[in-house]
Amino acid sequence: IIHVLKVYGEEKFARRIAKAIDEVRVEQPILTTHELSKIIISATPVHDKKKHPATRSFQAIRIYLNNELEELAKGLVQAFDLLQTNGKLVVISFHSLEDRIVKRFMREYSKNDPYPNEIPVTIDMVKPRLKILGKAIKPCESEIMSNPRARSARLRVAEKLQA
Repeated sequence: IIHVLKVYGEEKFARRIAKAIDEVRVEQPILTTHELSKIIISATPVHDKKKHPATRSFQAIRIYLNNELEELAKGLVQAFDLLQTNGKLVVISFHSLEDRIVKRFMREYSKNDPYPNEIPVTIDMVKPRLKILGKAIKPCESEIMSNPRARSARLRVAEKLQA
Protein backbone atom coordinates (compact mmCIF):
# COMPACT_ATOMS: atom_id res chain seq x y z
CA ILE A 1 0.00 0.00 0.00
CA ILE A 2 2.83 2.38 0.88
CA HIS A 3 4.50 1.78 -2.48
CA VAL A 4 1.30 2.40 -4.46
CA LEU A 5 0.47 5.60 -2.56
CA LYS A 6 4.01 6.94 -2.79
CA VAL A 7 4.82 6.04 -6.38
CA TYR A 8 1.47 6.49 -8.12
CA GLY A 9 -0.08 9.15 -5.90
CA GLU A 10 3.05 10.99 -4.80
CA GLU A 11 1.41 10.98 -1.39
CA LYS A 12 3.50 12.58 1.38
CA PHE A 13 1.69 10.70 4.12
CA ALA A 14 1.73 7.26 2.46
CA ARG A 15 3.09 5.47 5.53
CA ARG A 16 0.51 6.97 7.87
CA ILE A 17 -2.35 6.25 5.49
CA ALA A 18 -1.23 2.65 4.90
CA LYS A 19 -0.89 2.07 8.64
CA ALA A 20 -4.37 3.48 9.28
CA ILE A 21 -5.85 1.27 6.54
CA ASP A 22 -4.13 -1.81 7.99
CA GLU A 23 -5.38 -1.04 11.50
CA VAL A 24 -8.99 -0.73 10.34
CA ARG A 25 -8.76 -3.86 8.14
CA VAL A 26 -7.74 -5.94 11.17
CA GLU A 27 -11.01 -4.96 12.87
CA GLN A 28 -13.34 -5.10 9.84
CA PRO A 29 -13.23 -5.03 6.05
CA ILE A 30 -13.42 -1.67 4.29
CA LEU A 31 -16.47 -1.98 2.07
CA THR A 32 -17.06 1.49 0.62
CA THR A 33 -15.04 4.34 -0.82
CA HIS A 34 -16.65 6.59 1.80
CA GLU A 35 -15.18 4.42 4.58
CA LEU A 36 -11.76 4.48 2.92
CA SER A 37 -12.00 8.24 2.45
CA LYS A 38 -12.73 8.76 6.17
CA ILE A 39 -9.71 6.62 7.10
CA ILE A 40 -7.45 8.63 4.78
CA ILE A 41 -8.76 11.95 6.14
CA SER A 42 -8.10 10.84 9.72
CA ALA A 43 -4.55 9.72 8.83
CA THR A 44 -3.65 12.93 6.99
CA PRO A 45 -2.33 15.61 9.38
CA VAL A 46 -2.17 18.46 6.83
CA HIS A 47 -5.01 19.16 4.40
CA ASP A 48 -4.60 21.09 1.16
CA LYS A 49 -7.31 23.75 0.84
CA LYS A 50 -7.81 23.12 -2.89
CA LYS A 51 -7.87 19.30 -2.79
CA HIS A 52 -9.73 16.64 -0.84
CA PRO A 53 -7.25 14.73 1.38
CA ALA A 54 -8.12 11.40 -0.28
CA THR A 55 -7.65 12.61 -3.87
CA ARG A 56 -4.04 11.44 -4.22
CA SER A 57 -4.71 8.08 -2.60
CA PHE A 58 -7.70 7.28 -4.81
CA GLN A 59 -5.73 8.44 -7.83
CA ALA A 60 -2.84 6.17 -6.89
CA ILE A 61 -5.11 3.16 -6.47
CA ARG A 62 -6.83 3.85 -9.81
CA ILE A 63 -3.53 4.31 -11.68
CA TYR A 64 -2.10 1.11 -10.17
CA LEU A 65 -5.15 -1.09 -10.74
CA ASN A 66 -5.72 0.11 -14.32
CA ASN A 67 -2.03 -0.05 -15.21
CA GLU A 68 -2.51 3.47 -16.58
CA LEU A 69 1.12 4.56 -16.92
CA GLU A 70 2.12 1.51 -18.96
CA GLU A 71 -1.02 1.86 -21.09
CA LEU A 72 -0.18 5.52 -21.72
CA ALA A 73 3.34 4.63 -22.85
CA LYS A 74 1.97 1.99 -25.24
CA GLY A 75 -0.72 4.37 -26.48
CA LEU A 76 1.84 7.06 -27.32
CA VAL A 77 3.84 4.65 -29.50
CA GLN A 78 0.66 3.46 -31.23
CA ALA A 79 -0.54 7.02 -31.81
CA PHE A 80 2.84 7.95 -33.28
CA ASP A 81 2.75 4.94 -35.61
CA LEU A 82 -0.71 5.96 -36.88
CA LEU A 83 0.28 9.56 -37.60
CA GLN A 84 1.07 10.59 -41.15
CA THR A 85 4.00 12.88 -41.91
CA ASN A 86 3.25 16.41 -40.61
CA GLY A 87 0.46 14.98 -38.43
CA LYS A 88 0.11 16.47 -34.95
CA LEU A 89 0.32 14.45 -31.74
CA VAL A 90 -1.66 16.32 -29.07
CA VAL A 91 -1.73 14.95 -25.52
CA ILE A 92 -3.43 16.27 -22.39
CA SER A 93 -2.12 14.87 -19.12
CA PHE A 94 -3.71 15.43 -15.72
CA HIS A 95 -1.02 14.08 -13.41
CA SER A 96 2.69 14.77 -13.11
CA LEU A 97 3.54 11.09 -13.66
CA GLU A 98 1.55 11.06 -16.90
CA ASP A 99 3.07 14.35 -18.01
CA ARG A 100 6.57 13.04 -17.34
CA ILE A 101 5.92 10.03 -19.59
CA VAL A 102 4.53 12.24 -22.38
CA LYS A 103 7.41 14.71 -22.07
CA ARG A 104 10.06 11.97 -22.16
CA PHE A 105 8.38 10.27 -25.12
CA MET A 106 8.30 13.49 -27.12
CA ARG A 107 11.86 14.38 -26.16
CA GLU A 108 13.14 10.90 -27.08
CA TYR A 109 11.38 10.91 -30.45
CA SER A 110 12.61 14.42 -31.21
CA LYS A 111 16.25 13.46 -30.70
CA ASN A 112 18.50 12.51 -33.56
CA ASP A 113 19.19 8.92 -34.41
CA PRO A 114 21.50 7.44 -31.77
CA TYR A 115 24.83 7.40 -33.61
CA PRO A 116 27.97 6.73 -31.55
CA ASN A 117 29.94 9.93 -30.83
CA GLU A 118 33.04 8.74 -32.71
CA ILE A 119 31.18 8.35 -36.03
CA PRO A 120 31.07 11.52 -38.14
CA VAL A 121 27.47 12.29 -39.06
CA THR A 122 26.25 14.77 -41.66
CA ILE A 123 23.05 16.78 -41.22
CA ASP A 124 21.17 14.76 -43.85
CA MET A 125 21.85 11.59 -41.84
CA VAL A 126 20.20 13.00 -38.72
CA LYS A 127 16.53 12.08 -38.65
CA PRO A 128 14.45 13.04 -35.61
CA ARG A 129 10.95 11.55 -35.78
CA LEU A 130 9.08 14.34 -33.96
CA LYS A 131 9.32 18.11 -33.68
CA ILE A 132 8.10 19.47 -30.33
CA LEU A 133 5.84 22.47 -30.92
CA GLY A 134 6.27 24.82 -27.97
CA LYS A 135 6.21 24.15 -24.25
CA ALA A 136 3.46 22.55 -22.20
CA ILE A 137 0.32 24.67 -22.17
CA LYS A 138 -1.32 25.15 -18.78
CA PRO A 139 -4.90 26.30 -18.17
CA CYS A 140 -5.43 30.01 -17.53
CA GLU A 141 -7.06 31.34 -14.35
CA SER A 142 -10.47 31.79 -15.99
CA GLU A 143 -10.42 28.20 -17.24
CA ILE A 144 -9.55 26.93 -13.76
CA MET A 145 -12.32 29.07 -12.25
CA SER A 146 -14.90 27.59 -14.62
CA ASN A 147 -13.49 24.05 -14.31
CA PRO A 148 -11.38 23.46 -11.14
CA ARG A 149 -10.41 19.96 -12.36
CA ALA A 150 -8.43 21.59 -15.17
CA ARG A 151 -5.88 22.98 -12.69
CA SER A 152 -3.44 20.12 -13.21
CA ALA A 153 -3.93 19.71 -16.98
CA ARG A 154 -0.94 20.03 -19.32
CA LEU A 155 -1.27 20.06 -23.10
CA ARG A 156 1.74 19.05 -25.20
CA VAL A 157 1.95 19.10 -29.01
CA ALA A 158 4.44 17.57 -31.44
CA GLU A 159 4.55 17.09 -35.20
CA LYS A 160 5.61 13.89 -36.97
CA LEU A 161 8.51 14.62 -39.30
CA GLN A 162 8.78 11.38 -41.26
CA ALA A 163 6.57 8.43 -42.05
